[in-house]
Amino acid sequence: MAERGDLHSISIADHGAIGNLETIALVDTAGTIDYLCWPCLDSASVFARLLDGDASGSGGGHFSVGPDLPDANIVQMYLPETNILLTRWMANAASVDLVDLMPVGDDKNDAPSRLVRRVTCTRGSATVRVRCAPLFDYGAMGRSASVTTTDDDVSRGRFDHESGLALAVHGGATLVADGCDLTAEIRLNEGDTVSLILSNPDDVSLDTEALDAIVEKDIAYWRAWSRKSRYRGRWRETVERSAMALKLLTSRKHGSIAAAATFGLPEAPGGVRNWDYRATWIRDSSFTVYALLRLGYQGEAVGFLHWAMDRAQACSKGNLGVMYALDGGEIADERKLDLAGFEGATPIVVGNEAKDQTQHDIYGALLDATYLGSKYGEPIAHDSWVAIGRIVDQVCETWSTPDSGIWEVRGPKKHYLHSRLMSWVAIDRAVRLAQKRSLPAPLVRWSETRTAIHDDIWANFWNDDLGRFVRAMGDAPEDLAVDGALLMMPLVRFIGATDPKWLATLEAIGEDLSDDGQVYRYRIDDGLPGQEGTFVACSFWYVECLARAGRLDEARLNFEKLLAHGNHLGLFAEEIAQDGSFLGNFPQGFSHLALISAAFYLDRALDSDGPKEWA
Repeated sequence: MAERGDLHSISIADHGAIGNLETIALVDTAGTIDYLCWPCLDSASVFARLLDGDASGSGGGHFSVGPDLPDANIVQMYLPETNILLTRWMANAASVDLVDLMPVGDDKNDAPSRLVRRVTCTRGSATVRVRCAPLFDYGAMGRSASVTTTDDDVSRGRFDHESGLALAVHGGATLVADGCDLTAEIRLNEGDTVSLILSNPDDVSLDTEALDAIVEKDIAYWRAWSRKSRYRGRWRETVERSAMALKLLTSRKHGSIAAAATFGLPEAPGGVRNWDYRATWIRDSSFTVYALLRLGYQGEAVGFLHWAMDRAQACSKGNLGVMYALDGGEIADERKLDLAGFEGATPIVVGNEAKDQTQHDIYGALLDATYLGSKYGEPIAHDSWVAIGRIVDQVCETWSTPDSGIWEVRGPKKHYLHSRLMSWVAIDRAVRLAQKRSLPAPLVRWSETRTAIHDDIWANFWNDDLGRFVRAMGDAPEDLAVDGALLMMPLVRFIGATDPKWLATLEAIGEDLSDDGQVYRYRIDDGLPGQEGTFVACSFWYVECLARAGRLDEARLNFEKLLAHGNHLGLFAEEIAQDGSFLGNFPQGFSHLALISAAFYLDRALDSDGPKEWA
């Protein structure tokens, strides 16, 4: 295992995620929390060492806990059916366990935000070294550290910052102020346990009995949630871990769903593709609803739809934003940070200027989720249906105009097939919903527009000369290429999964975009430097399309290969590099929802020995 000073040896995949449905921390396999935004997922970071290559240890901030066992083997796992992380050091002299969690509590206002780190010597004796070195405001603000000891000999450390923000560390260890850091050196014998808690300064100190109760309550919470899953097929543990990752990205307070836990992790090694994903994309979250509903998590799905409909009702003309802050507010403009970047990939930016783009596909994703939510969750409310009417009317007016597309190309707008496809989905699902629920709607006008989009796709995006669909309208090579987003065509039931023209397109995607079953979003010049990795969601979409086309052996082999590329905990980032390492933000919701969808279909297809058009 690499030394913590050598950040270049620590990969994105070397992390587990813990969270309290307000924020998420990443814990690496050496026991260091090197990523955490506090107190909310979209707040400024307090630990961001993962995004700073300063080998001296000062860049970004971190919180390390680990025994002095240099020859130990280290394993990391989740406690079964929970998002509580266990890191184990095993050496001849001793073995040490570290349990990391962020207690959720019972409801939105049940418990203060806490990060709990419990270290236990399970055999022999060992010295455990602790260093807590937060840096507020993305590493930009100064800090001071101080230590006090209470009457009951509980040591409390406090960090105060120029901004007025503060954090406290308290527990059974004797803390020492080391410059601007807090450190501790703890000697543990077999059976000894010491806990450290990171929280706000007004949080009370907890004795062992109180802390035991909090940990047990958190274990019970996650296990009760996990056992709501109705999935009983193959790859059950993998599917349920993906569901647990999606749950971590869900805001209990607001009902929104973040695209990923992080900002700034590069989509191309050493490049400029370093975006902030700590926001709710209407598209990504709507697809997540599909995965959650399939597994039986109606509460989270309905919660997001309520959140989305609140945004829709606020739009007088039905023109939703591409993305929103987790509380439903506007996304900030991009600003550059003074961080060195993961393995030197800069600039690091927070905020996201893609918020100002036009992306027609978001409406199809939202209406598909709304249709499924009404079918499997709860009937749609009157005000929500009025808002949907405005959205569909907007789609009827704008579907034939160019946009920036699903991949948010930062260049001239184009007529993309995927955008047309999802505009068709938006109107199709609205028509179906109106008919199923006997809701008032201009069905003739909507149906005519749906037909017009259908005909337009066949007239302008099917290429007779190439014998397949193309990604965009035009004669340029990049327009005539295939695109990973085309894999959605049979998944949203625009075209039959065994239609010869679709099979020709699927074959082209396999030839042009697949690298041994891992699928790139596209292979064109998008105006940005650097080579992206394969896109995990597209790779799982490809598996599902193969299964729906009846190529079950190939689909299963590809699926198993993809699962082998997950990290040691079954988590995925956005992309996979050619050498198999992770690229992009982590953990990525889009990746895990696509995994769930592929597993769900493939499992049922294998049981029935052939493809079926299940709802």
